[in-house]
Amino acid sequence: MLVPLKWLRDYVNIDKDTQEFADMMTMTGSKVEKVEFFGKETNGVEVCKILEIEQHPDAERLTVTKVEVANEQILQIVTNAKNIKVGDFVPVARIGAVLPGDFKIKKGKLRGVLSEGMFCGAEELSIPSQYVEEYKKDGIYILDHQDSFELGMDVAEVLGVNDALIEFEITSNRPDCRSIIGIAREAAITLGTELKLPEIKVNGCSEEMQFEIDIQTDLCKRYCGKVVKDVKVGPSPYWMQRRLIEAGMRPINNIVDITNYVMLELGQPLHAFDLDDIKYNKMIVKCANEGEKFTTLDGVERTLTSDMLVIGNQDKTLDLAGIMGGENSEIKNETIAIFLEGASFAKENIRATSKKLGLRTEASSRFEKGIDVNLAQMAVNRAAQLIEELECGRVLNNMLDYYPNKEEVQKLTVNPQRINKLLGVNVSIEQFINILENLEFKCNLVASDKLELQVPSFRLDITEDADILEEIARIYGYEKIPAADLEGNATAGVKSENQKFIDTVKNNAIAVGLNEILTYSFVSPRGVDKINLPKNDEKRNFVKIINPLGEETSVMRTTLIPNMLNVISTNVSHKVESVSAFECGNTFTPQDGLPVETKKFCSAMYGKDVDFFSLKGVVETILNNVGFDGYEIEPETTNSTFHPGRCAKVVYNNIYIGTFGELHPDVIENYNLGQRVYVSEINVDLVFENLTKVKKYSPLPKYPSTSRDIALIVKDEVIVKQIEDIIKANSAGLVENYQLFDVYKGSQIEEGYKSIAYSITYRSAQKTLTDEDVAKVHDKILSELSEKLNANLRSN
Repeated sequence: MLVPLKWLRDYVNIDKDTQEFADMMTMTGSKVEKVEFFGKETNGVEVCKILEIEQHPDAERLTVTKVEVANEQILQIVTNAKNIKVGDFVPVARIGAVLPGDFKIKKGKLRGVLSEGMFCGAEELSIPSQYVEEYKKDGIYILDHQDSFELGMDVAEVLGVNDALIEFEITSNRPDCRSIIGIAREAAITLGTELKLPEIKVNGCSEEMQFEIDIQTDLCKRYCGKVVKDVKVGPSPYWMQRRLIEAGMRPINNIVDITNYVMLELGQPLHAFDLDDIKYNKMIVKCANEGEKFTTLDGVERTLTSDMLVIGNQDKTLDLAGIMGGENSEIKNETIAIFLEGASFAKENIRATSKKLGLRTEASSRFEKGIDVNLAQMAVNRAAQLIEELECGRVLNNMLDYYPNKEEVQKLTVNPQRINKLLGVNVSIEQFINILENLEFKCNLVASDKLELQVPSFRLDITEDADILEEIARIYGYEKIPAADLEGNATAGVKSENQKFIDTVKNNAIAVGLNEILTYSFVSPRGVDKINLPKNDEKRNFVKIINPLGEETSVMRTTLIPNMLNVISTNVSHKVESVSAFECGNTFTPQDGLPVETKKFCSAMYGKDVDFFSLKGVVETILNNVGFDGYEIEPETTNSTFHPGRCAKVVYNNIYIGTFGELHPDVIENYNLGQRVYVSEINVDLVFENLTKVKKYSPLPKYPSTSRDIALIVKDEVIVKQIEDIIKANSAGLVENYQLFDVYKGSQIEEGYKSIAYSITYRSAQKTLTDEDVAKVHDKILSELSEKLNANLRSN
């Protein structure tokens, strides 16, 4: 949740540095994700008024303006802005002002005309584009709320950009914190200060409200409403628009903005209906008709089912309860009367409806997690108060309040001594009660081991004594709870052989220059499309998430490559010249019961000095160092993720272990990589299962070795593995080593052929080899090469 600190200060006195305050809030359970500051790099920018605008004498695109600043001082500013006019109030950076990037404004001339400063747009003021109206984005930032500033004022103060915006991570068990007041309540207990709730007072008028409500389902717990007449629809004031935008909402008009403002402030969604669209002065809350068609405010026609809660009159549906209103009752510019609704709906129903329709809104996200039923009346009164204060309507007297079955106060009995023992602390009973009373619990100490509590209605998460233990722990201070060893017979945990092996793989990957990354196991099914997997590929058989956060995290990954390429793409977009990375993680294959988890190793690299053989060396080094012997590297021609002819597979006893190579050009284009990228994916579980567990000792040789070099002319389609297989098969136990040292194609070699040169080392463990011994084996190898591969010795 986004919380403008300036708004939060209305309800709680924050006398701490912003970052210190954020850290304190995190320690008491309100985790801060991010703190942003706007306008800190801008100094010396003031409000000025444009008095004159004239064409520059020597530049068609420039104008010369005269502006007034503080103390009736007149400045001359040359500008190319086209969106200004005489009488506008705009920000001006005078000589000596500093803009972001440590850019200092100096006195100078533009095409021969003196300019004593510079007008500023949103970018120069460090205002993010999402906080800027469209007509202010291209050109000078026009200050169009003239009632809130004076000439010469600091623009950062005028715009309210000199305070922080804090993003909180609100867990689903704390719906009461999804509001400014909820965060203010937590801030007050964290800082040890008082919470200043807004004083809500509605004056109303003498006219009584004539309106009825018919609740035909128990899915609506409470329904409150007020009628407002003589409505004047228009833009809301700047301060309200600013707060809405900073909190992540788009301003629409004063009536809708007030309902959204109250929702953000108190946490209770509201809805405003055009009274003329309701008719009959009666609202009906019921379940929709099966198959009913309803067009919501976003212009989408939706098909409803009989378990979906709706609100309307006897003729038509006007609102999808708790989620979104209908096009047929929205607030229009010509609206002159409204019905203001605040209600409490069954959270399970709102959640189910939202999921079925694929429609999630700010209102539904609050309702589905639960809302204090007492907020409905308060929120309607708060909105009515703001309507009166902004003079955009006449609020009729009295309120409609349907609340037939009042919820009982939640009561608990806890044992403070037991909670102290579980926490390993000694919180005095006085401090214990003080913490809970500051959290708005009502306490009655019956005995030293018995404390009766009344839970505040907004704390829907408090249901048992374990919840009270958590409250005591977080407010007392986690950092004050001493660390202690486990009592009883506890054995030390050790890593399994497989876990030790994974550590060895990772250590070797780091040793060869790769950087480890970690990515989510929840992925988008579109990832396999981007890596060109065929339609019938088994990796398209996903484990699907029953309740995903969104399409991007709706399935479990079957390959690590898409995630790796997302990381590579991010680095490329940030102009990182070279990257070598790896991830060792699980992939998931569906089956009856729990899915099969397979550990895989994925690496990727790109850069000026990186090629296919760089990656091949990395793969071979890691496999060799972890003790994986006897594997073969063979050409891979059917993998559509990789470039044809630049891909190889690792095979062990005819078992497919993994693949590596250069990415296919289509995959490179799909990820906007713009250069060659080399990727590998190895099944680590199969490597572990086929490790050479027994290490063989070979004594130092007693007898000398001798070597022979051969250069063979073979057809282009012959691969070195075929040659090496023949050398091994005919070694007669005397070939100690063979090494490829040259591959050549050129004018001396016939078209369609290539020259491949090997150095073969011969040695015997029993004697010193004679030329005759070596020649016998060597000639046999050459004979087999000639017979099976049509290989001939190169003569030049």
